[in-house]
Amino acid sequence: MTQKKDKSILVFRFSSLGDIAMTIPVLRSFFNTYPDQKIIFVSRSFVEPLFKEFQNVEFIGVDFRADYKGVKGLLKLFSRLRKKKIKSVADLHNVLRTQVLNFLFKLTFTKVQKINKGRSERKRLIRKKNKNFKPLTPVHYRYCDVFRRLGYPVDLANHEYPVKPFLDQDSDEQRLLSRNKEKKIIGIAPFASFNGKTYPLDLIQNVIAYLQKDHTIYLLGGGDELKQIEVWDKAYDNVIDISKNFNLRKQLNIINYMDLMISMDSANGHLAANCEVPVLTVWGMTHPFCGFAPFDQGIENSITIDRNYYPHIPTSIYGNKIPKGYENAFRSIEPKEVIEKALEILKLTTPHHN
Repeated sequence: MTQKKDKSILVFRFSSLGDIAMTIPVLRSFFNTYPDQKIIFVSRSFVEPLFKEFQNVEFIGVDFRADYKGVKGLLKLFSRLRKKKIKSVADLHNVLRTQVLNFLFKLTFTKVQKINKGRSERKRLIRKKNKNFKPLTPVHYRYCDVFRRLGYPVDLANHEYPVKPFLDQDSDEQRLLSRNKEKKIIGIAPFASFNGKTYPLDLIQNVIAYLQKDHTIYLLGGGDELKQIEVWDKAYDNVIDISKNFNLRKQLNIINYMDLMISMDSANGHLAANCEVPVLTVWGMTHPFCGFAPFDQGIENSITIDRNYYPHIPTSIYGNKIPKGYENAFRSIEPKEVIEKALEILKLTTPHHN
């Protein structure tokens, strides 16, 4: 008979790259406490490189628009997963898809716990009237709470960063990093999923233009953003687009050796934080109090809109709502402020070059 300790904990977390990246520090802390426990992590296929550092994680990539579409697709996925040796389910997403899967697993007498997103607290934080402007529980801790309720307390104080990846001298990543060894490397991720989280392009261009004079700038983005990144790549000598020719695995290798990441409230900030890289986050309609700040980064590394002038900030959790009169609120953050903060952080860093 299979011993229970040999069974796996099944973890769900779909959705955005940033939300998935936030599970990494939690998993590191988990395995520092329970090194022999196996986890099956189910998520979007493209995020698999995030989990390569874990020996005891079996990653299962899913595509809900093809292989597992609709209710039939969920039944098909459940049928696949139940064949695994599952002892409990940690739902780190808590949406309709995972709720259906949770229900099906409960029918097989499998223990299930799901994330408490704190929706009522979120509403109080983002409402206009009687706003309760207090920090929400960070998402990392909400993930930990799910494991605690399954009987696996996780303490983020046990978190340890992994050793930087060794890059072969002939690898694309190492050839890139070797171009300007005497300069510090700044990653800049100028875009986010919504306009309310995207620093105006003419202002971030001022930041890029100034910082590239004495530093190497690596730009990150995807999709339609690549056109704008290509423009900056061609316009400035020390600016390099690393999104076009490097997949996520290679981008992570490069991020590991950056000296600073400047990010919106978006995924690349989380990826860099997971690599023990200082992250300067620039916040628009959202705010660090929403619980999505990058891991292990002090509040002093966040630049936010002045609430004395724009008291409705944060206007939403996801940055998808720009109230009337707030169309130019993001412009109240001067490029000079971003540049000065970036230089201040860089003074405290030693080059990470491989």
